[in-house]
Amino acid sequence: MTPTDPDHLAAEELAELRRCLDVGFARIDGRLALHSHRDGQADRELAELAARVSALEHTRWPLPAVAALSAAGALAATVWQAFGR
Repeated sequence: MTPTDPDHLAAEELAELRRCLDVGFARIDGRLALHSHRDGQADRELAELAARVSALEHTRWPLPAVAALSAAGALAATVWQAFGR
């Protein structure tokens, strides 16, 4: 078999193709692992954000209560001004 034998050249080309495929698959596997890791981080951050929003919703004052308190304060100021002077 000589170095210019077509079978020898085909075997070398197949070996080069196999190396290229192995490198490509390794890159794809790495990218998939990175995307999977980022997806897990995004899921955790979304869960934390949902918990924070829920906590904020439970601690906020309802709008009618704020309106009633401000109306009562305005009424008290009006009565104080009317009878105080």
